[in-house]
Amino acid sequence: MKTAEETRNSRLPQLTYRVWRVWRRNFDVFMKTYKVNFFPPLLEPIFYLAAFGLGLGQFVSGFPGSGSFIQFIAPALVSITIMYSSFFECTYGSFVRMYYQKTFDAIISTPISIEEVIAGEMLWGATRSLVGGSIVLAVVAAFGLISSPLAILVPLVAFATGLTFSAIGMCFTSLAHNIDFFNYPQFLFITPMFLLSGTFFPITVLPSFMQVIAYAALPLTHTVTFARALMFGSFNTTLILSLVWITVVTPIFFILAVKLMKRKLIK
Repeated sequence: MKTAEETRNSRLPQLTYRVWRVWRRNFDVFMKTYKVNFFPPLLEPIFYLAAFGLGLGQFVSGFPGSGSFIQFIAPALVSITIMYSSFFECTYGSFVRMYYQKTFDAIISTPISIEEVIAGEMLWGATRSLVGGSIVLAVVAAFGLISSPLAILVPLVAFATGLTFSAIGMCFTSLAHNIDFFNYPQFLFITPMFLLSGTFFPITVLPSFMQVIAYAALPLTHTVTFARALMFGSFNTTLILSLVWITVVTPIFFILAVKLMKRKLIK
């Protein structure tokens, strides 16, 4: 027979509407500093488009699925923002709220449970991806780099894949004993994705084993695949692979993050 402890650890997270109370708290704080939160994602893609698109783009051509290098990297810039927004919100941001500000302790003293706090944090991380991705999408649209009306669906992809990055980030947070710990996932996980997920060159130019790693272990690959397909209307079989990957992996990491963080906070 299972012990009471084993039963608690094996059950799914028990979540209620109070999850959105946590989300609302983070949203209210976000809006108090909206200028700081809105301008970086607005200006950063302009710098990238100017440097890589207008500068480096003059020396490269022939990218599949787009007419120029600047068009090729436009969906990547949206996707990178989606990744950064949610991952860093649920690593550095959540750790500060948990460890330094003691926000988690204050919330848990109310009827809101530990599981709901963690779920609310991850939903907020996904919302940050939606906001950041939408801002960058508007910038690249202003540059005339979108050729399909389906680009209007990109914010939905931003929220869905942002939830993936939030859950993965929260798993790392559950392992962190100090804020410097996040240097490891940043340089060993985020940086490889930034460079090797079909962002600045097609994945097909990589060796076969690296292509397998990119599709199997790098979530940004699937975000870029979706963004590029919707912004250019270029659909292929890899889109189905990406949909299956996100649908399967996101719930797994979401549940795992709640369990790991609950164990960390109870200790």
